[in-house]
Amino acid sequence: MTETRHSKLSGRLVRRALAVTAAAGAVALAAGLTAAAGTTGGGGAHARAAQTFSFQLKPSSPAISACLPNASGRVTITTGRLNDIMKVTVSGMPARAGFDLFVIQQPTAPFGVSWYQSDVQAGATGRGSATVQGIFDAETFSVSPGGTVTFPPTHQFHLGLWFDNPQTPFNLGCEPGATTPIVTPFNGEQHAGIQVLNTAQFPVNKGPLSRVHR
Repeated sequence: MTETRHSKLSGRLVRRALAVTAAAGAVALAAGLTAAAGTTGGGGAHARAAQTFSFQLKPSSPAISACLPNASGRVTITTGRLNDIMKVTVSGMPARAGFDLFVIQQPTAPFGVSWYQSDVQAGATGRGSATVQGIFDAETFSVSPGGTVTFPPTHQFHLGLWFDNPQTPFNLGCEPGATTPIVTPFNGEQHAGIQVLNTAQFPVNKGPLSRVHR
């Protein structure tokens, strides 16, 4: 009987020891996986953080300042690994008026190479915003190696905002001396009004997008 009890007790102790060993192994494995995951996450954490750059949009002319004395805009560009996010907010605009945002080579006429980015719609209080994803940094450029138009790589570092409806600025008195609304090609139908905001406070060849780097 004594030997039998000893055998049963020994068996229990062995099984308990094996269970403890297995549990310890599982904990060690889990710890190893967590450490590995932490190492991977750590590598990502040390990657270069997103950068932001903000600047103002200013009235395009004294006539705009006179007819829309509170017109202004603010742009914030946040860089990403593959592209950038640009948020544009405008205020002091005519209520419920529509506008068209372009990336442009030069801030004022004749504007140079221009790229349509987004519509911006003002609400009842004259405020509006739009968020656009693309390349909006020191690498922004257009090129046409051939076809109907040919030009070499050309950077576009400025922004411009146009009235979508030519009648809006005319009715507001933003075109002193004009007898009919001035029409420009700066919307989807190529039948827009005049420019209302731009980035002319920056040098022509050093627009704000040239200061954004990924």
